[in-house]
Amino acid sequence: MSEPRILGEIAVLDDVGPPRRGRAYPTAGGTSALLLAPAVLLLGALVVWPVLRTVQGSLYAADGRFVGLDHYRTALGGPDAWPVVGRTVLWALVVPAVVTALGYLLAAASRRSQEGRLAGLILVLPIAIPLVVTGVTFRLLYDPEPDRGMATLLAARLLGRSADEAPQFLGPTLATIALMSAFVWAWVGLAVLVFRAALDAVPPSLADAVRAYGGNRRHVFWDAQWRPLLLRTVAVVFALVALGTARTFDLILVMLPGSVRDDASVLAVQVWQTSLGTTSGPGAALGVVWLVSVAIGMFVAAGFVRQSWPPPRRSDRPEPAAPPAPSGRLFRLVAVGAAIAWLVPPVVLVATSLHDQVDAATRGWWAAPVRWGSYRDLLGSAELHRALGFTLVLATVVTLAVLVIGLLAAYPLAWLTGPSAQLTGLLLMAAAIVPVQVISGPINEVLGLALSTGTTRGLALVHIALGLPFAILVLRNAFADLPADELRRVRVGGRRWWHMLWRLTRLNLPAVVAIGVLEFVQVWNDLVVGLLFSGPDAAPLGMFLHGQTRQFLSNSGTLAAGSVITSILPVLLVVLSRRHLVAGLVSGGVR
Repeated sequence: MSEPRILGEIAVLDDVGPPRRGRAYPTAGGTSALLLAPAVLLLGALVVWPVLRTVQGSLYAADGRFVGLDHYRTALGGPDAWPVVGRTVLWALVVPAVVTALGYLLAAASRRSQEGRLAGLILVLPIAIPLVVTGVTFRLLYDPEPDRGMATLLAARLLGRSADEAPQFLGPTLATIALMSAFVWAWVGLAVLVFRAALDAVPPSLADAVRAYGGNRRHVFWDAQWRPLLLRTVAVVFALVALGTARTFDLILVMLPGSVRDDASVLAVQVWQTSLGTTSGPGAALGVVWLVSVAIGMFVAAGFVRQSWPPPRRSDRPEPAAPPAPSGRLFRLVAVGAAIAWLVPPVVLVATSLHDQVDAATRGWWAAPVRWGSYRDLLGSAELHRALGFTLVLATVVTLAVLVIGLLAAYPLAWLTGPSAQLTGLLLMAAAIVPVQVISGPINEVLGLALSTGTTRGLALVHIALGLPFAILVLRNAFADLPADELRRVRVGGRRWWHMLWRLTRLNLPAVVAIGVLEFVQVWNDLVVGLLFSGPDAAPLGMFLHGQTRQFLSNSGTLAAGSVITSILPVLLVVLSRRHLVAGLVSGGVR
């Protein structure tokens, strides 16, 4: 881009269209390296090197002797190994299929009616609730005693069974199905958000054109929705949920009694139990098997969502939205039914919290008087106050650090084009999906060299390193997706790179807000990172709640009250920023 002066004013003669977008980000080699250095350092030390160390540890003994595939034979030769692998594959196939189908159905049913908008808001709420709280809620719902578990009581009455013969949802036979139902409840809202955004982006004129050529409803769905946009959206949602099933760790640990845990275990739990923080042996081999499985899933998903870079832009003049048409009665009933069903678990949690310890442990919430004893006991606990304050500070610091480092790294990466841009996106995606249980041993080695393990600084660094890949990916995509006119104005108005970065950040506010909210909620809701890297002086909220579950029955009242208090802030953040979340993720993340 040249900037000659005409009549004393800067005149931009060169065009900055998509093929030449790189010229709008004029960062010299030294400046780019400086901006990328913090992200490269953190990701290299706490993600890349631990992955390589785990692969090396799977082939060598603890004394440095090469043992080949011995660790793999030991890890996969146990009687429980293949059932665990099979359940992990089952989770990665069945749960995403159910979430994707339900997400599309509920998105279509809740688009164009007042009931649908309210239903959509209710469906989105579980996204913000910590999985630890989801586990507590569904354990209360599926309590094996019909006197306390509402689902057990209803199932016994529907099947005409006595209390002794009631179905045991948390028993060995039904434990996996119970876990899957909790996971689907927590993740369907994300699928609804993405599908509603995709359906809103389908040009109404496309459906009109199909109808003009004699097409019926099936043709409109196939030619005007599925082929141009929904096929790719289905692939994105399926891949996101499949990768998200790695988070079943929290649910299994909290929701199932210890005696049943092995009957529903998956690789996420098995790797944690086998490795116990070591860097070599069968645990490392099992971790590599899990890494390879996740990588294969990522490459398959990338094949479906691949597109040119920079992504093709829509018309600058969007088509007028379709006139709001009343949804059919059946669709409205589906939306209302789903909203009622999705409200049942929170009602059970809040109702249980409104009883004192003894009533919550001995009777169902519907049979005991309302009292505030559980909240009174909990709010008098110094441990809760420490956990709340610590988690608030930790989440705020980590969010700010991820935003600053992510913006600095995204700025030079946004000007890449062609294969280098595609490769960068693939590497960032791969770094974002590395399960932290697999690399916990090597990370503790690194932290032990620079800091002592189990400290607040170490915990914060791990959170920052794990949050950076997704943040950089979303921000890079958002920067590169700006219209050419905006880039010209930024280029002309900015004298230094930090001026241009600041202006680009302001233009991509939805993506910045989306990353900020998601990172804060992720740290606030975390259990697994705290379990692996926190110490006595660095115990976040997830660890506090997890500690209460060890005496689940006797603590159910205070545990429910603590779960309600823990969920308030993330739910408020997601509800208040949901429009920015959708706009930021759809424009920058889901591309």
